[in-house]
Amino acid sequence: MPAPAGPTPKALILELLSTLREGAMPVRALVAAGEVFGIAENSVRVTLARLLAEGMVERDRRARYRLGEGAQVMQRRVVSWRRLEERVRPWQGGWIAAYPGGLRPRPERAARRRGEKALRLLGLRELAPGLAVRPDNLAVSSEETRAELQALGLDPQVAVFRLTDLDAHQELRARRLWDGTALSQGYRRGRRALERSRARLRRLDRAQAMVESFQVGGRVIRQLVQDPLLPDPIVSTRERAALVEAMRAYDRLGRAHWAGFLARFDVPHLRPVADRDVARLAAAGGSA
Repeated sequence: MPAPAGPTPKALILELLSTLREGAMPVRALVAAGEVFGIAENSVRVTLARLLAEGMVERDRRARYRLGEGAQVMQRRVVSWRRLEERVRPWQGGWIAAYPGGLRPRPERAARRRGEKALRLLGLRELAPGLAVRPDNLAVSSEETRAELQALGLDPQVAVFRLTDLDAHQELRARRLWDGTALSQGYRRGRRALERSRARLRRLDRAQAMVESFQVGGRVIRQLVQDPLLPDPIVSTRERAALVEAMRAYDRLGRAHWAGFLARFDVPHLRPVADRDVARLAAAGGSA
């Protein structure tokens, strides 16, 4: 099987900065991280300058970089994967709906794409032309859901509301908007990928382990961030919870492999971890 493609310079920078619990990272650390993945220094610097201009990163007085205001909305979603099950509540059978209602002329393509992306990120799917729905099982109010959708790019004039009393036919159609079986199988595949990677990490040197943990962990985190957070019986919430727990353990192990590298650049992350402690974490399944 061919090795997975490495991250783009943009993905590397944003994902690395998103792992920082506090503080910022100097450009030389980003350049050194790029070298680990075979990314040229010039590519890292050019990408960093572009992200700075776009407001996706910002620079402090010590010329260190952190995520900027333009990346904060997605950053909050990215870091929320650790508490995924806290974002949902038992489903009572209702739905959250979004409908433009002809309040304004058809939006431009870019605005339409932003709105579609926002709806998809929050798990809404189209039940009828223009009408997108999702189970009303998020542990927030309609107002908070509306605010999050707008922060993600939905037009503020799109109506967001609770929807109840679908007839039997529409209820069945709504439940079939997602492939729950495929999602549940995806949770199991993600967990197996973490287990296989954890076994490989024991045999890799520090640089190889950094690459492996970044790529495998990153894929599973993206899977969790993009998950529609559906309830039983549409998906197996037990399988989703098991994947989150496995990713928490893997994240601790991955951070241990990266800690020594980041300590070289005085980046707040984790204390440097001795090789024997990394081995202990791996043997324990990532538990600390």
